[in-house]
Order: sequence, then structure tokens, then C-alpha cells
Amino acid sequence: MKNWHLLLLLALAACGDSKETKLQRFLLLGNDKVTTRSFQEAKRYYHEALRIDSCFADAWNNLGTIYHKEGDFGTALEYYNKALDCRPDFYEVYLNRSNTQYELNNAGAALADLDMYDRHHGDTVPVFFSRGLIYTKMHDYDKAARSFHEALRRDASNASALVNLGTVYYYEKKYDSARRSIDQALKLEDKEPNAFNTLSLIAMEQGDYDQAMVWINKALELKPSDAYFINNRGYLHLLKNDLTSALTDIDHSISEDPYNAWAYRNKGIYYLKVKDAASAIRLLERAEQMDASVDRINFFLGEAFFLKGEKERACAYYHKAMTHADITQAEYTKLCGR
Repeated sequence: MKNWHLLLLLALAACGDSKETKLQRFLLLGNDKVTTRSFQEAKRYYHEALRIDSCFADAWNNLGTIYHKEGDFGTALEYYNKALDCRPDFYEVYLNRSNTQYELNNAGAALADLDMYDRHHGDTVPVFFSRGLIYTKMHDYDKAARSFHEALRRDASNASALVNLGTVYYYEKKYDSARRSIDQALKLEDKEPNAFNTLSLIAMEQGDYDQAMVWINKALELKPSDAYFINNRGYLHLLKNDLTSALTDIDHSISEDPYNAWAYRNKGIYYLKVKDAASAIRLLERAEQMDASVDRINFFLGEAFFLKGEKERACAYYHKAMTHADITQAEYTKLCGR
């Protein structure tokens, strides 16, 4: 789960200068529209400000934040870059750009921007929280857990940090620790959908598909249009071999969020199950291009090429899967004979 701290810059008191007064008026009007999610109108006001001053960094930053909220991370990055070109010491933008670099799977750049923000704002909860998310994506779970613990040391009531810590433990297969963190989070916030989603993932890993369905449906009751939850339910249907329901959920997830690599991976698994190797390869390769860190992607690509009869390419992916501990040496030898 994520819970970004994006900073929308507020209008300052207008100065006597006519140009400055107009800039601040358009900034305030745009910010008012953002609060009601009237994003197109907000963009129009920010662009009006930029017509007056093409290097008005506050407007570039706020445009970036709108595009981030809309899931257009490439455009968000472009606008954050413009804000920093105009004002290199605009340190709040480094936090925003870090969050966007994370979404674009540029973990190194995300950490660099976060460090720049941190040097000028001290060790804050948002910094440790964001660092935890980045290290989680990098599969550096020790550093991720330490970061979330630091966030919690500063704010013990941060349910989002507890859920993300539980998710780290889930990735490490420390399911008892994961559940303890999730239980603590639910004591603080009993309607936290991401907590139920993680509980569902744990139940899936432990083969308790009925309980997993209870948890994921509870998450979806609280947040019905969440693309990640819908996709996870689709994956659960795959595990239960209910292929029709799986495809319905996965396609729904993609329509809600076409940038989720996990959904394309799961649709690739669907095509593996129906023995359509070409479609499986196309979708799994797309998932890999979007996010090479997607769980077990190399194993499933190996399966797809094996199904197609291309054993050499299959074994190249199986070897990658082995290096990521997705299959054992013995399993690799059995599949590839070496």
C-alpha cells in the first residue's frame, strides 16, 4: 500500500505588485479547485499563472501534483523538473518528485530526491515512510522495515506505517510478524482497507483461499474501485482455478488502472492456464517492461516459453528465477537438465 505525502503549495498573501497579485490569485483559485477534485479547472488557473510568469515554480509544482494524482507520472515528473529548474532550492518539490520517481520505478532517483529533501527538513515521518516504500520496491526489506520502525518511533499511531511494515514482513514470509503489525494497525483504524488486503495476501500464501476471499472482499467493501484490490481478487480466482471470474476481475483492474504491472502479470498467468503461450508471453513481457520487480515474473516467463516449446529461452528465465529464489536449484535442474 502507499500513502504519499504530496505537497500542494498554498497561495501566499498577495503583495502590492500587480503581477504578484495576479499570480497569487490564480494559484489560490487553482488550489480551491484541487480541493474539490476539479482538476481540469485547476490546471487552467495554473496555466493562466504561467502565462504571466513562465517560471512560476509554485504553479509547475501544483500541476505536477495534479498529474500525479491522475496517475500520469511521466507528465508529473516533467512539471516537477520545471519547478526545480525555476527554483532549485524549492525543497518540497524534491519530496514530490521522489514519490513520482518511485511510481516510475526509478528507485535510485527517488532516494536521491528524498535525501535532498531530508537534508533541509530533518528526519520527518514522511521521509522515513517514503524511504520505507522505496526500499520495499528495491526488495531491501531490512532497510524498509527499519524505515517504517523509525516512522513509528516518531508517530506510534501511524496506521499506514504499520500496514506497510506488515507488508514488508509478508514479503519476507514472516507471516506471524505481518499479522501482528496488521492487528496493531486495525486497532488504530478498524476500517483500513489495505490492512485487509494484506491479510488476504497472507492467507493466499498459506493456502487458505476461503479466508483470503473474506479479507479481500472486506477490503473491496471499503474501497470498491481500488484497482490493486480487484486485481488481487482476480489472482485469488486464478489460484482457485475460477478462470472466468479471474479474467473479469483482472480486466476490470486494468480498466481502472492501466499502469499496474501486476495486473498484466496475472492476465499472463490466465493465458498460461488456458495454454495460450503467445498471449501469455506478450502480457508477461509487458509486465516485465513496466516493473521488472513484479513477483515471480521470471518464473512465469519461463513457463510461457516452455509452453511455446522454446526451451533455451525458458531456461534463461528459469535461471533468473532461481537467482531470485523463486525456484530451487533442484527445480531448475529438473526443468533444464543442468
